Amino acid sequence: MAGHEFFEPADRKRPVADPTAAEPLAAEEARHSCDPAFRHGVVVGFDGSTSSERALAYAIGVAHRSHAGLIIVHVANRLPTTVWAGCEPPVFVDVPDHRTEVLGLELACAEHLAEVPWILVERGGDICHELEEVGREYEADAIVVGSTHGLVGRLFGSVAGRLAKRAQRPVIVIP
Repeated sequence: MAGHEFFEPADRKRPVADPTAAEPLAAEEARHSCDPAFRHGVVVGFDGSTSSERALAYAIGVAHRSHAGLIIVHVANRLPTTVWAGCEPPVFVDVPDHRTEVLGLELACAEHLAEVPWILVERGGDICHELEEVGREYEADAIVVGSTHGLVGRLFGSVAGRLAKRAQRPVIVIP
C-alpha cells in the first residue's frame, strides 16, 4: 500500500466552520484528519541519504513488529529570501522540490516496503518542527531519524539532537 499526501492548493475554498458548533476549531481539526490505518504508526524522516535509508530500514522493522503503519516524511526546502522594501523581516519562499516525487517512485519500487502499509508525506519548513507536527497529527508511537555526521551537524546541531530535545514522543536516532 503506498500513497502521497500533498498540500491543498491555496485557491481551493476551505470548509466553513458551523456557526452553531460549540468549538470553532472543530471544522479546522476535521480538515487535518488522517487515515485511521496510520494512527499510532511510526514516523520516519527520509531524504534519500545513507543515514535516512538506515532509519527507514529500522522504522520498517519497528512498524512490522508492532503491526503499525509507516509514515515516511520528506521535508521540502524552504529558502530565506531577503525583502528589500523597507525594513520588513525576511520571508521564506517554498522552492519546488521535485525530489519528493523521485523519492516516492523509488519507495514504490522498494521490495522491503511491501511488509508494511506506508504513506509518503511531503512538508515544507523546519525539519524538526514538521516531523513533530506529523507525529502529533498521526498520534505516532515514535519518530525515527538518522544521525547527522560531519561538520555541519557539529556546527549547527543535528536534526536528531534538536528533535530529541523538543519532541513530545519517543525519538529513535539511528547511527
